[in-house]
Amino acid sequence: MYRARSLALFVAFAIAAMLAACSRGPVLNQQTGAELMEQNIAAAKAAINSATTEWSKDIAAKDIDKCVAMYEDDAVLFAPNAPAVIGKDAIRAAWKQLLAAPKIQITFPATTIDVARSADLAVQRGAFQAVTTDAKGKSSTENGRFVIVWQKQPDGSWKVLADTNADVK
Repeated sequence: MYRARSLALFVAFAIAAMLAACSRGPVLNQQTGAELMEQNIAAAKAAINSATTEWSKDIAAKDIDKCVAMYEDDAVLFAPNAPAVIGKDAIRAAWKQLLAAPKIQITFPATTIDVARSADLAVQRGAFQAVTTDAKGKSSTENGRFVIVWQKQPDGSWKVLADTNADVK
């Protein structure tokens, strides 16, 4: 009887060990996964807000290299009454023309940033105002709306994949 009991305990232990070895490991509860997703989305929004702030400074400084560096190599820029501008060289030419104004001030505070659940793609939308002053001192103001599609890069930074704006009349 002792022998049968020992054999039964050994078999039970062996089965438990095999089941433990075949398990899939710890399962994350849904709350943990949801919390992690929310943290990633919050981090993406913070990074895009920071990039937008830096971009505004780059525009004010008329730093075309930094303005263009915000875009992916194959990005597209859509501007009112103009054909689509594709690629960094073409985007550089468009920014060069825009920043050629003697005095230009562009503000575009983000009103909304929507981040994909994967936290690798985001859409930023809001209003902008561009005030330009020509060589004679005459200023003009353009108000509009913008939509920018951002994509997370392998190094964790964010770059513009598509940039579009429209005048508000």
